[in-house]
Amino acid sequence: MTPEDNRSILEYGYLSVNHKGEELCGDHVEIGGNEEDGSLTLVLADGLGSGVEASILSTLTSTLLCKMIEGGMGIEEGVEALAKTLPVARDRGNVAYSTFTLVKVEKDFSACIYNFDNPDPLLLREGKPHPMAYKEETIGGKRIKKARFYFGINDTLALYSDGALHAGVGETLNFGWGEEEISAYLQGLASPCLSSKNLATLLVDHCSLLYNRRPGDDTTCLCLRRREKEKVNLMVGPSSRKEEDRQVLSSFFALPGKHAVCGGTTCRIVADYLGVPIRGDLQSLDPDIPPYSLIEGVDLATEGVITLNKVLSLAQDYQKDNSAYFTWSYRQDGASLLANLLFQEGTDITFYVGCAVNPAHQEEQGKITFKMKMQIIDNLAHQLRNMGKEVKVLYF
Repeated sequence: MTPEDNRSILEYGYLSVNHKGEELCGDHVEIGGNEEDGSLTLVLADGLGSGVEASILSTLTSTLLCKMIEGGMGIEEGVEALAKTLPVARDRGNVAYSTFTLVKVEKDFSACIYNFDNPDPLLLREGKPHPMAYKEETIGGKRIKKARFYFGINDTLALYSDGALHAGVGETLNFGWGEEEISAYLQGLASPCLSSKNLATLLVDHCSLLYNRRPGDDTTCLCLRRREKEKVNLMVGPSSRKEEDRQVLSSFFALPGKHAVCGGTTCRIVADYLGVPIRGDLQSLDPDIPPYSLIEGVDLATEGVITLNKVLSLAQDYQKDNSAYFTWSYRQDGASLLANLLFQEGTDITFYVGCAVNPAHQEEQGKITFKMKMQIIDNLAHQLRNMGKEVKVLYF
């Protein structure tokens, strides 16, 4: 459940990199929604130190706080309950064992921030930093910074742990990166075409680069952006009843948004319906991905199962460390272009899945089966839902 209206939705994404030599991250992000009021709560917690102990502390902090708010407890009541229970490390100058930043976004896109000892979140409006009026209060014996604001279209809020501020210390920089440098970096990247997950990925990867790929601290970035809804419609395979082809295609092209077509047979049927030729693209030759085609009236036309299977693997990577982004974001093969269309551009995605059986795929020695195609589509739809997309799958 994420805040949305008829024309926009709140998109979010995050990424972490572990302290060098550690298998667990000392930062933790917890996200929860309230179905009754349509609000969304996000908590970024940073446990003291690194490794297992820090991971446990940050996970407990973020999970408890998020669950209390999600369960209907008032924000200040929840923050106070948590602040009172957070222990301090007396041997380290009475610093808390875990810091946190909480953001709650209401259904109407109004939002509030409660920040305890994490770097101040950065709000970008029209690509420029927008100041927030923070107020300091003592809650549960802890100094908490509070702010309220409203998400406008394309406003981006970036939360990050202090590992980003310290990036480069002892490696490429003497005193770390700093808030001004992080702000300038994010301003240079801010674009309606860049998803929240990919913006977080770029910041965290640059921090890792400043650390010479040997991070001296756990580093996390969580980005939120209110963006306009974009519809993407994807047709895979011809209808199980050939006589219904024109009816199905008429329904498909009547849908608003962009239209993509996957599969050689499907492309031929679509081109015949539109009365236009199919032109091959010889600029995107790749040994692993079949070339895509150019059909006037279609935004993207690709090969079928091989391309979709590659997109599925990219979607699975996107949900993890997103390392493949640095390849598919600039490549021009069919799988990369389709990934960009589904992962970055689209918010509402409709699959038109034809149930006709391709005889060439059913040979005993064949590597591709009808069942495999359906499994790939089901898994891809599942991955897209995990990204926060609104997904419909229609069979014909």
